[in-house]
Amino acid sequence: MKILVQLKRDGISYCTMNSTETSSVLVCLRKLFILNLALMVNIGLIKALPSYARQTGMSCTACHTSFPELTSLGRQFKLNGYTMTGMQTIESKEDSDRVTRLKLLSTLPLSAMFQSSFTNIAKDVISTQNNSVSFPQQFSLFFAGQVTPHIGTFIQMTYDGHTFGMDNADIRFSNQASIGTRNLIYGLTLNNNPSVQDVWNTLPAWRFPSSSSDAAPTPAKSTIMENLSTQVAGLGAYTLFNNLLFAELTVYRSAQQGAPNPADSSSTMTIDGIAPYWRLALQHQWADNYFELGTFGIASKHFLHGISGNMNKFTDVGFDFQYERRLTFGSFALHSSLINETETIDTSTTQHINLNFHSFKVDGSLYLNKGLGATIGYFATTGSEDASVGSVTNKPNSNGIILQLEYLPWYNTKFTIQYVMYNKFDGGTGNYDGFGRKAANNNTLYILAWLNF
Repeated sequence: MKILVQLKRDGISYCTMNSTETSSVLVCLRKLFILNLALMVNIGLIKALPSYARQTGMSCTACHTSFPELTSLGRQFKLNGYTMTGMQTIESKEDSDRVTRLKLLSTLPLSAMFQSSFTNIAKDVISTQNNSVSFPQQFSLFFAGQVTPHIGTFIQMTYDGHTFGMDNADIRFSNQASIGTRNLIYGLTLNNNPSVQDVWNTLPAWRFPSSSSDAAPTPAKSTIMENLSTQVAGLGAYTLFNNLLFAELTVYRSAQQGAPNPADSSSTMTIDGIAPYWRLALQHQWADNYFELGTFGIASKHFLHGISGNMNKFTDVGFDFQYERRLTFGSFALHSSLINETETIDTSTTQHINLNFHSFKVDGSLYLNKGLGATIGYFATTGSEDASVGSVTNKPNSNGIILQLEYLPWYNTKFTIQYVMYNKFDGGTGNYDGFGRKAANNNTLYILAWLNF
């Protein structure tokens, strides 16, 4: 059997053979995947978790430009179930050593994260103290790494200064196959946050800013996709064909924390049935450039109160793109997303309120090889008049700019200075709340220390 392996600088490989045996194809693909990973470590600059670094034997910069933003290798590592390992494992095989029945990491894949922050708001919020310190803003423990040759985890438990409990979780099964000479990655994801399983930095779970102040005023309204984190459980299937076309379908069911389980008459916003989430994306890498264009969405029906009666129905449809370019002195990245949401609220068995809401975000980042980075982002939300906004106009229209500087003196340590400037806040620029407060009064200076160990 003849096998031809061709490696390119963009990490794409081709495998040609004169045998059509499935086993030969799979062996070739597995070898190509490992070779790709090894190559991309040298050309690249998941939250950057030391448990993954210990497991793979690679620096955090292999998978991240500035954590949690992923490189091509980081995306491949996640799609392949967090299972790539370079450490010693405990193995057991059967059938003449062809079938692996056990492959345990020699140490548990554990990590921790600590965030502490300072927040200054341009004008004091009535009855609250300004210049607040969070210590910690977050302290998280992770079980993150390979469990079996095809199953890996990203499981986060967090203390946020008030409570300790489950945070983001993504448990994956992944494998590879072939269609002719084309590679196919396929897998299953069990997660608790629509988009936490995504590998691009454009959707709510991982987009810029990756961290923000918990003490600062923020606009009253956001999409349903941004508000289901840790309140649902979803099981989905995904595939990446020929390193080009990605598709995923996941269905979610309510799994609310701090609420009755099973849901009962005291519950609020419980999903009726299931909420389907979908994701399609095209990606292409050439020379020093990478581009992704995609669409995503979720449709969710919730009981307003209890587990029967009036409903609140949401449909989010989004579009996103991501562009990256490697530079001699660092890297450049551009991200953008648009989410259009329609909402129907039952006020009685025969009457409804129909609302529209739109959320747009774009950001561009420049990262230098010396650990310095700068990002500028723009955000804007618009939509129908909604009484839940609680402002003078009851409109959710807000927009502004986010400026951020960061420094990574070590690859697992980041210091950030962020400034958020509002031009419009909850439908107004001045006196939006009826008490004389201006949008610019909510401008926020945020300083963060972020350690992973």
